[in-house]
Amino acid sequence: MRKYLEIWKLEKSFPGPKGPALIVRDFELTIAEGEFVSLIGHSGCGKSTVLSIVAGLQSATAGTAILAGREITGPGTDRGVVFQAPCLFEWMSALENVLLGVEQAFPKLTREQHHQKAEDALDSVGLADALHKRPAELSQGMRQRVGLARAFALSPKMLLLDEPFGMLDSLTRLELQGVLMDLWSRHRITALMVTHDVDEALFLSDRVAMMTSGPAATLGAILEVPFSRPRERVAVSADPDYEGLRDRMLGFLEDQAHPPAPAMLEASKTAAEPEPSLVLAELGE
Repeated sequence: MRKYLEIWKLEKSFPGPKGPALIVRDFELTIAEGEFVSLIGHSGCGKSTVLSIVAGLQSATAGTAILAGREITGPGTDRGVVFQAPCLFEWMSALENVLLGVEQAFPKLTREQHHQKAEDALDSVGLADALHKRPAELSQGMRQRVGLARAFALSPKMLLLDEPFGMLDSLTRLELQGVLMDLWSRHRITALMVTHDVDEALFLSDRVAMMTSGPAATLGAILEVPFSRPRERVAVSADPDYEGLRDRMLGFLEDQAHPPAPAMLEASKTAAEPEPSLVLAELGE
């Protein structure tokens, strides 16, 4: 496997009332170019922390992450990030929200070319008729489509998704999983997605990386997803291997379901991760 993203001996701790709280320890994961990997685990195990370090929004306490041969030292337009909340600027239209990233990623293009890229990205997620609508005029699902369009419009080396459909109702969630699958199949951007949904992970992923419970969480196991691409949801769920793979994931999560020590739980509560609305400023969005 050609290493495209390499996460090596990653460790992250946060200050706590009784000293540093170790959230992630000795985490290692390699992703090939064009691969889609999901990261699952119980709440508080550090999934989003790992993703945030790869996005350049947090620094590691120890270890490193290397993307396409270059160490990640901060945020950049070579990584498209989609948060659980779309984090759109309310006073801007859908087109203007996407343009912000496009103008930074492609400074040498003309104004017309910037607009064309942004319009094409919104068209690809089914929002060709909503270019000039502001977020208040859009449903939650439509807002998240803008978030996907913004990420793909950058033509990034890496797509990072942090529970991108976690705030949506079940029908909209399934619909947008299909939109993401279609976009990813066309562009084959290397992707890392945090999710709690085992069915979502199985439908979208080539591999599923499973984290142990925190604090001091690490990579516990990796599940290979054998379903051929392109995928249809009905065919995937009807595959004879599906239930066995799903049971393995659920079994791993059940084995990890144990309460943390009270002292570590209190330390973890004080180690709050930055809100997406704050880290967007670091991305220049």
